Amino acid sequence: MKRVEGKVAIVTGATSGIGAAQAAILASEGAKVVCTGRNRERMELVLNRIHKAGGEAIGRIMDVSKADECNSTALLAIKEFGKIDILCNTAGFFDGFKNTIQQTEEGWDELYNVDVKGTFLMTKAVLPYMLENGGGSVINMASIAGLTGTAGGVAYVSAKHAVCGYTKQLCIDFAAQGIRANAIAAGIVTTPLLEEIFENNPEEREIVFQTLPCKRLGTPEDMAYLTLFLASDEASWIHGAIISADGGRHAMG
Repeated sequence: MKRVEGKVAIVTGATSGIGAAQAAILASEGAKVVCTGRNRERMELVLNRIHKAGGEAIGRIMDVSKADECNSTALLAIKEFGKIDILCNTAGFFDGFKNTIQQTEEGWDELYNVDVKGTFLMTKAVLPYMLENGGGSVINMASIAGLTGTAGGVAYVSAKHAVCGYTKQLCIDFAAQGIRANAIAAGIVTTPLLEEIFENNPEEREIVFQTLPCKRLGTPEDMAYLTLFLASDEASWIHGAIISADGGRHAMG
């Protein structure tokens, strides 16, 4: 039997990077997946990939910072598949390496609207359905930046700390009712977002490699297989955890 056979998942930020890998791997292991994102063209590519592999998925173009769109996405999952078992809050935004003086209010707001508010709103939208169904797994995409600091990352670092704190609070509030809330503290993962950062800051690539004991960058699939475990019944006693998946970087302090 496949590891999430018969389960229904919503994956935000599913049109690229980690979210696309999560959607594909969950579908390959038997989940019916609602993929969300903002880019229609990339959405079609993700859905085609899943369908060609024999998986079941639908797409929805939406903005996680809008409560009505989060609510309608949850309703779509219920209408199409009858329940919601898994929520992957993976949609994210990055405003570059900036300190407090350099950071703009607009960039701060956009990052928080997606990474923090979006995580809250999407979770709020699905929780009633999960509770009605006897429980579920919420997997938030955090970062090792949510465990420590990084030079010039004021908005991103503080937002990911907020995601980690929110994950722990979800556990405290809802674990007894069958909701498992956990977060992945992702390290340096090869995504389009990272490539954009390296393109704008070429020296960062070599600096990053010097901080990785395993001497390779992570892949979206590395994060997706951890997601699969957390979504499965095998992780039934893991609650409120912030799990580092970073190639050993956090071990270096």
